Amino acid sequence: MKKVILLALSAILSISVSAQEQKAPTWINNVKLSGYGMTQYQMSTQEGAKANSFNLRLARLALDGRIMNDFYWKVQIQINGNTSNLGSSPRLVDLFAEWQKYDFACIKVGQFKRPFTFENPMHPITQGFMSYSQPVNNLAGFSDRAGGHASNGRDIGVQLQGDFVKTSAGRPLLHYQVGVFNGQGINMKDVDQQKDLIGGLWIMPVKGMRIGAFGWTGSYARKGTWTEIDAAGNDIEKDGVRSLSQRRYAISADYNNNDWTFRTEYVHSTGKAFKTRYQKSSDGNDCTLANNGDKADGYYALVIAPIIKQKVHAKARYDLYRPTAEWDKAKTFYEVGADWLIHKNFQINLEYALVNDRSLEKHNYSMIDVEVDFKF
Repeated sequence: MKKVILLALSAILSISVSAQEQKAPTWINNVKLSGYGMTQYQMSTQEGAKANSFNLRLARLALDGRIMNDFYWKVQIQINGNTSNLGSSPRLVDLFAEWQKYDFACIKVGQFKRPFTFENPMHPITQGFMSYSQPVNNLAGFSDRAGGHASNGRDIGVQLQGDFVKTSAGRPLLHYQVGVFNGQGINMKDVDQQKDLIGGLWIMPVKGMRIGAFGWTGSYARKGTWTEIDAAGNDIEKDGVRSLSQRRYAISADYNNNDWTFRTEYVHSTGKAFKTRYQKSSDGNDCTLANNGDKADGYYALVIAPIIKQKVHAKARYDLYRPTAEWDKAKTFYEVGADWLIHKNFQINLEYALVNDRSLEKHNYSMIDVEVDFKF
């Protein structure tokens, strides 16, 4: 796996250098290499799981460009981590092409972000906090509740999106997006021959404001073995494809203008989950169900306020996730922090979180997170 990643990186770098040194053909233009890194120090006082460590949170390289002006394409690789499990291994995260001739109907094909929630497609640095919110992490395909491998909110499929109804100044008032996906996450073929249908619709009544709703219907499946209990109470061993229906929706609103950011979303999920999270190949054969039932939900609200415009910000977030849609296992983060943009491509972030996890014997503990992030 490491050799494959190194070969891919070498290819990306050589293509980028070649494109810069030679005049590109008229039908291909704007090819560029970009990337970013996120370094982290994090401390946790959780009883029985105390932590105090430096960490390489994220590192990515991307190559993108246009062909014949109408087509945009992108390839992005995540290169940090190791090959021990799918949650932290190097992997291809984006590989897609999009036809953008008409702003009311753009067609994207390949592997890319699922069109679900406002926060999911946001850049990991500019989303503002030490991680994406719990509802997005658990219900939008990051470390998904259903048990899928870490997919960074992405899947393989095709999507149609566009803007309608514009003001006299050309600002769109209505946006839609809808896509069909495998339902298995990144770099995976379909297992149960069923597809996920995901879409969103939002209005933009004033500059910087969006109010929207999202829907998701589909399944997550594995091929393996599991045990069921028959009517007589006997254990029956089964094998084959086990498909778990997933039904989700989100209600979202955000405002981003004049260096102020407000964002809030509620996400609800109906559908059972596998007991074992898919971290290594053997996990994909375990079709045993988790005991968290078939419902989950979460809600977050945040504000990022300028102290020195475009330089220093204060921020706060309330972040709630209920893995069973009940309060007895609810986990809530109360977060405050600040960031300092030393340069548009270099910033320092500091955050404190009081965590209340009702599934633990000692509910409350603290976290401190410090990050130095850069991009090019």
